[in-house]
Amino acid sequence: MRMKRLWLLALVLACIVVPLGAYVRLSDAGLGCPDWPGCYGRLSPHHAADAIRAAQAVNPDGPVSLDKAWKEMVHRYLAATLGLVILIAAVRAWWQRRGRAAATGLLLVVAVQGLLGMWTVTLLLKPAVVSAHLVGGMTVAALLAWGALSRTLPLQPVPATYRRAAWALVVMVALQILLGGWVSSNYAALACQGFPTCNGSWLPPDMRFDHAFHLVRDLGEGPDGTPLASANLVAIHWLHRVGALVVSLAVLGLLWTGWGDCCLRGRLVLLGLAWLLQVGLGIANVVLQLPLPVAVAHNAGALLLLSVAVLFAGRLVPVRVRQPLALWKVGRKAA
Repeated sequence: MRMKRLWLLALVLACIVVPLGAYVRLSDAGLGCPDWPGCYGRLSPHHAADAIRAAQAVNPDGPVSLDKAWKEMVHRYLAATLGLVILIAAVRAWWQRRGRAAATGLLLVVAVQGLLGMWTVTLLLKPAVVSAHLVGGMTVAALLAWGALSRTLPLQPVPATYRRAAWALVVMVALQILLGGWVSSNYAALACQGFPTCNGSWLPPDMRFDHAFHLVRDLGEGPDGTPLASANLVAIHWLHRVGALVVSLAVLGLLWTGWGDCCLRGRLVLLGLAWLLQVGLGIANVVLQLPLPVAVAHNAGALLLLSVAVLFAGRLVPVRVRQPLALWKVGRKAA
């Protein structure tokens, strides 16, 4: 199989694995198999059916059931397949002496992601680990999108300031995804009711940021072991909305300043559509009270927006211009 096809196959798998991971988490199946890498030490839930039924009999409303176990294990099987494809691509890159650094770097990211997947289960869904696991999956998918699709886009000369703004957007989207993972891993998605205000206020007076972003703590608890207050969850959710506003302003700024370049318009349209989709899904999550399909789609939308932002920024090259950006746009129009 040619290298490009390997990258495309890995990208397709990543685009399945990342949203599927969100589905597993949001459907409360993250501990469907409470050990790793197997399920109660067996290859599949079918082989561990007796142990699963026994655990369910002890705690009928707990995280273990045959249905949840299959959700978790299917995710693991696909993630392992993705890792194997990336390993094959890395070996091939070394064999052909082409793209060794990129393939090796991606393989290392996948190895770390595998460890985070294990710790997600063995450390009982600690928010810091779950959020890092989400960001790791998004990073792998974005890197695969770059490896598989970047050469289909020609390099585009732009002012250095515009290129820096595009890369700044990539950083903002990555941080926003991290905030979204923190919202999800702390079950704070419905802490703010209503939109655009949060619980009837632009700045909720009962927000508490103490303990809200403390990394070393268990799910639902503060660092001292006491239950996390609802005011902490409001703060987590509210800050995610602020992050969405910052990302939106950055996207609109790139659209406004780059629209005069006809060579950029197609890419800007794609960036704008990915942003609109993600904003719409985020609002729908709040208004519709977090329906599972919309919540999973919001995760996939974040992956799409990050990948589009990386492809957009990565194919821009700086040119030296002395005239202001507005004059650069006029010159591009004339050309």
